[in-house]
Amino acid sequence: MVEPVQTPESGDSREALLAWLLDSDPSIRWQVMRDLMDQPDQVFARERARIATDGWGARLLEMRMPDGNWSDETFPGPGMGNTFALVLLKDLGLEPHCPQARGAIAAIRDGFTWVWHGNRPFFEGETEPCINGRVLAVGAYFGEASERLVDQLLEEQLQDGGWNCEAPDSHRSSFHTTINVLEGLLEYERVYGASSPVTDARARGQEYLLERRMFRRLSTGEVVNPEWLRFSFPPTYHYDVLRGLDYMRAAGVEYDDRMAEAIALVDNRRGPDRRWPMEFLHPDRFPLEMEPETSAASRWNTLRALRVLDRYAPGA
Repeated sequence: MVEPVQTPESGDSREALLAWLLDSDPSIRWQVMRDLMDQPDQVFARERARIATDGWGARLLEMRMPDGNWSDETFPGPGMGNTFALVLLKDLGLEPHCPQARGAIAAIRDGFTWVWHGNRPFFEGETEPCINGRVLAVGAYFGEASERLVDQLLEEQLQDGGWNCEAPDSHRSSFHTTINVLEGLLEYERVYGASSPVTDARARGQEYLLERRMFRRLSTGEVVNPEWLRFSFPPTYHYDVLRGLDYMRAAGVEYDDRMAEAIALVDNRRGPDRRWPMEFLHPDRFPLEMEPETSAASRWNTLRALRVLDRYAPGA
């Protein structure tokens, strides 16, 4: 059983933690300013603008092939290089209207099709909702969302409220697929505005996670997968407790008692230095080295954990 949330940290340790987070890449700094320091838009916007020309974002943009696409060489299927690269650029916070973003998006929009899926354009997605949730998220973020893809995902929602790439053979939803689709639908509503069908679908998907207390089997109460209790960035398509709670925070979901154990778990993964470690790295991540050492303190995990706790356990 996860222990209760620990006692609040002092103001001095919080200040030191923020200073450590700010001593990093622009992609982390601007989110710290926005999410943890409540800085004005114009302050963090200046830092965010640097992502296109400095640090991890610039390096990722430079990794494109001459045709403007990212290589699929390290991934299991066509289009995955583009998918994972764009998801990472979104998570870094690349300004979607900057010239570098528009050039990258135009190359993929005009030069890539899902050849195994009827030559559908990239932003219309393919057949698996776990991939299509990611495609919708980046399509919405960069202003290229497909209504056809939104409708497809809504039609594929299962009776229990989630989604599964193995459907219709499987009638049970998958945490992995569900979080990918939820993030896609949330980004779609953030950019294009709320609509009842999408909002209702997200509410059902959120309930799917909450009914399972964010990581337990509904039938037995057992932990579905112990790996979900350890945190990594980037998550690629994988679910974990921190990713699930960070979605709930971003979606504006109010505190629910069924989150309590997951919130306590996040708090208790904090190290003696009050930072969260990089507990492992998914082998299918995009090959951009940001925080390559496992067990070392991770700014990505610390940023995400702090904003979850600030939302759901203030003072923790």
